[in-house]
Parts: sequence; structure tokens; C-alpha cells
Amino acid sequence: MESAAAGPAGPAGLGAVAVELCVVEPSAVELWSVESGAVEVSVVMPCLNEEASVGICVAKAFAGIADAGLTGEVIVVDNGSVDASISVALSAGARVLTESRQGYGNACLTGFAAARGRYLVMGDSDDSYDFCELATLVAPLRAGRADYVLGSRFSGRIMPDAMPWSHRYLGNPLLTGMLNRLFGVTSSDAHSGMRAFTRAAYEHMRPRCEGMELASELVISAARAGLRVEEVPITYHRRVGASKLRSLRDGWRHVRFMLPLASRHLFVIPGLVLLAFGVAGQLVLLPGVFDLGFRRLDVHVCVLFAMVAVLGWQVVLLGIFADAYNRALGRARCPGPLLARAYRHFTLERGLVAGCVLFVIGSAVDGVVLGRWIAADPGPLEELRPALLAMTLTVLGAETGFASFFLHLLTAGSAAGVRGGVGSSEPGVPVGGK
Repeated sequence: MESAAAGPAGPAGLGAVAVELCVVEPSAVELWSVESGAVEVSVVMPCLNEEASVGICVAKAFAGIADAGLTGEVIVVDNGSVDASISVALSAGARVLTESRQGYGNACLTGFAAARGRYLVMGDSDDSYDFCELATLVAPLRAGRADYVLGSRFSGRIMPDAMPWSHRYLGNPLLTGMLNRLFGVTSSDAHSGMRAFTRAAYEHMRPRCEGMELASELVISAARAGLRVEEVPITYHRRVGASKLRSLRDGWRHVRFMLPLASRHLFVIPGLVLLAFGVAGQLVLLPGVFDLGFRRLDVHVCVLFAMVAVLGWQVVLLGIFADAYNRALGRARCPGPLLARAYRHFTLERGLVAGCVLFVIGSAVDGVVLGRWIAADPGPLEELRPALLAMTLTVLGAETGFASFFLHLLTAGSAAGVRGGVGSSEPGVPVGGK
């Protein structure tokens, strides 16, 4: 690279703004004109008060497109700037759109919706990502090896002071590790802001997140869609201007997005543990008082175990509902063989039969035990242990029956209607430029 005073870069030129550009032959300038031919690559940049850097990023993106030997466009999506970002981006030759809905995801999705390229590239407009590396980023797509390419800062180079130590050694590794564990992927930098994918891959992923969690959604959606994913090392630079990132708030946005999608980890596994613990505890206390040496566990503890068992089954059912809802949205991960068989064989009638069996067994045992207890005028309180276990089965059966109706509602072909009302993104309003 070399430092140069930019001349006419693209149709509008950059005036006298001094920028650092990739070395580009003069003949390559024609590639920057969208009208000169079909658009092969679209570079999308969200922008919020980046007048000091957006022109540099646009120039680098055009230079990177030319260096890759492609035709392309640069789309800057302004998300409410109050400085001169729009005029600077227009002067640099970018298409500029405005997105009134606040949020990084909203800006990116608006840009993707308006993009005309076969390959879509995204990156921030604060000069922290070097668009001169665009050729490396799109190379796996052009070679047909990948559908989605992630620019990894952690496998590349992070320049001094480019990333706070809390993000480099705590935030990013923890969030990336969590995503990898929950969704079975092996990303090294799930929250990188520089990525590329084919238009077909984007249409398969169908992202809809409005904020910073879009970064997590793209990785998860790529895995769900079975896309071929490749990572390439990139260089991460110190950004120009003040950061818009709020560590705790934006980190929490990623967590709250991921967990509901991982219904097995958030609901089903903890719920099964609680259910097993509650039922096992009641079975241990069924013969009588259990002496721990320092404490005697009696019928009062049986009541607690019964409540734990009921809570556990409720949590399991929440997990099943969450998974069904995610499937309606097209966001669920592929189920394992056991769960896949369960979904395939589930019907409302079978759920009702299972619930009724538990309810009848529990009610019958409960009636016998309570009848004997009352006949004993009345018997000792500790004789109610079998009744508590039977009542637990009765409640679980009733919950299963009602839950079957709700699950039937969620899975009765409503996916298209649910999907149509969530997270749609309309193209932004053109401001000017090409």
C-alpha cells in the first residue's frame, strides 16, 4: 500500500482528501463504474457519524474491488448521522441509502436488500477493517470452495490499541466459545464485522436481527443452512473516531439472541435434570424417613421434590415450544436422530393419550392412598408420600395434555405466516450517488 492524495476515485471523486489506498492501475478505474457492466460484488457499510473515515473506507473498497479484477459497487447505509458522513460518502462515489430504524443489523440488512452484486461483502465504515483485503475475502467464493467467508481477526493480526484487552481476552473469546458450544460450529471469531457471502447463501440464511447480534445470527444461520464456510485471516486496525459499541449492552444482545435458539441447552437439559431429581427424591423417601446423620428427610421434603419435578417438566415443555417456534421461523438447528423421530411421530392424539395415561395412573393411585389415609381416621401425615408421588404423575399428565394442544398449534403449518411478520427489512431510501 502507499499513501496518496486521492484524485478522482470513482465517478464523483474524493477531492483533496488524503487517504491510504491499495496500488491500483489507472485502467482499473473503469471497474469502479457500476454502469460499465454487471455488478459482481457489492460492499455494504453501515455508517453512523463516520465523516472522518467513511471516505477512506469507500476508496479502499473501490480499490479492493479493482485489485480483485471485479466490477462492483459500494453501498453506504446511513443510520442517522448528524455530521457530514453522507456528503463524504457521496463524494467518494458510493451509493448512499438512509435507514431510519436504529441498529447495526437494520443498516446492514437494508444495504443487502439494495445490493446488486453476486457477492456481498460487509464491513464497518470506521477504517478498522481494511477493504484492500477484499480480494482475499472473496477468493474462496470465486473458486467455488465456500458459500460464506468470515474474516477472522484472531487468526490474522490485531494491531496495537485496535481492540481493548477486555474484548480481546474476555468478551470475544467467551461469546465465540458460547456460540460454538451451543450450535456445534468452530468459528475463531464469530463477531468479526468483515464477511463475504454469495447472494444465494444470503437468501438461504435470511438474517433478520436489528442490532449487533446480527454477527451471531449470520454464523448460526450459515450452520443451519448447511453452507460451506471458510475463514481467512484479516488485519484489524484501530478505528477512526469514537466507538459506538457498548460492551455490556451489546454483549447481552448476543447472549439473549443465542440462548432462546439453543432450546436444548437452555430448557430441555436443565428441565430433564430437575424432573429426574424431583422424581428420584420422592422414590428415595417413599419407604419412609431418610436419615442423613445430621438431618432427617421426611414428608415435607417430599413436597419440595414434587414441586421440583413439576417445574422440571414445565421447563422441558418450554424447550419443546421454543424449538417449534424457531422451526416456524426457520432458525432451528438440525435435530439429533432421537429428536427428529419424536417430531416425525408427534400428533395431537398421541400427546393426549400419553397425558391421559399419566393422569389416570396418578389419579387412581392417589385415590387409593388418600382413601386409606382418610379411613385411618386420618392416618399419619408421613403416609402421604405415595399420594404426593401419584399427584406428581397426575399433574405431569395434565400438563402433557394441554401442552400437546399448544404444540399442535405451533406446528400446524403456521411457519409461513409467522415468518412473514418477523424482521422484514425494506430497502433504504436512496440519497444520491450512482
